[in-house]
Amino acid sequence: MVLVTGGAGYIGSHTCIELAQAGYDFVVYDNLCNSSQEALKRVEKITGKKISFIHGDIRDKEALQKVFDTYKIDSVIHFAGLKAVGESVENPLEYYDNNVYGTIALCEVMQKNNCKKIIFSSSATVYGNPKTTPIKENFPLSATNPYGRSKLFIEEILRDIFVSDNKYKIILLRYFNPVGAHKSGLIGEDPNGIPNNLMPFIAQVAVGKRKHLNVFGNDYNTVDGTGVRDYIHVVDLAKGHVQALKKIDALNDVLTVNLGTGKGYSVLEMAQAFQKVSGKKIAYKIASRRLGDIAKCYADPSYAKEVLDWKTVHTIDEMCEDIWRWQSMNPDGYNI
Repeated sequence: MVLVTGGAGYIGSHTCIELAQAGYDFVVYDNLCNSSQEALKRVEKITGKKISFIHGDIRDKEALQKVFDTYKIDSVIHFAGLKAVGESVENPLEYYDNNVYGTIALCEVMQKNNCKKIIFSSSATVYGNPKTTPIKENFPLSATNPYGRSKLFIEEILRDIFVSDNKYKIILLRYFNPVGAHKSGLIGEDPNGIPNNLMPFIAQVAVGKRKHLNVFGNDYNTVDGTGVRDYIHVVDLAKGHVQALKKIDALNDVLTVNLGTGKGYSVLEMAQAFQKVSGKKIAYKIASRRLGDIAKCYADPSYAKEVLDWKTVHTIDEMCEDIWRWQSMNPDGYNI
């Protein structure tokens, strides 16, 4: 049985579909602070399988212990965490409490229950401002904001746990920029308030919820001056977790893997791609750079192919089509 922390969130809910379709038994644990139980109801609709859900916070060790008492948990996929760069700069303590302390609490309960397999939802932000691209797993680590540092600290904590007991099986998955939605249009990214990520913002402009896109900085050393990122379809990303679960038993060291496409697109290129697919004009205004942002960030995904037998299959057009389908069908997200 797999415990999926943060399983009602954007990446978590898509991963639940892939886990169900691959035949895994799992239980979702989520405090719903940036997610919706409606997403899990829709996952049930898509998969035809009932999902066990517990409403709880990863910092609550007693509540976590009850999950381990009720279910025979042998591995954890750990998504639960706050994830907005700008918000982390404004509220660093909240990010360290939720992300770092939350993970420590989770690991303590795992240890107490002799559960030694964990797949951690890390991030390309741990590379900080990379000197070159594409980014390989052995690049130097640093972070330019508290969100990224929280991921980096957790990686180090998990490595230390392995050093203390090499029976642990630990996979650190460093995501690049997840976008897209399930083909059904039933689940997708539904941010609270103003979206922090580019594609939900573009989609909300297209659907008429926002007047224009703010482009933060057009003076970077990139193809058109706007920031370049590696956008990966969330379904490809979800499948990466299933592959990680398949490979985890054979590990004899901590495995660190980039999950990305290997290609970078600029903000304006993404806006143009979405405009083409949706037929809607994406108005934008140039704003000043955001604190903690970097110019270019895209992966070298070759190691993921080698160790997880995984690679992305969805194109930029498919990403945009799937976002547009989700946004058109759910203009107000899960608030039906």
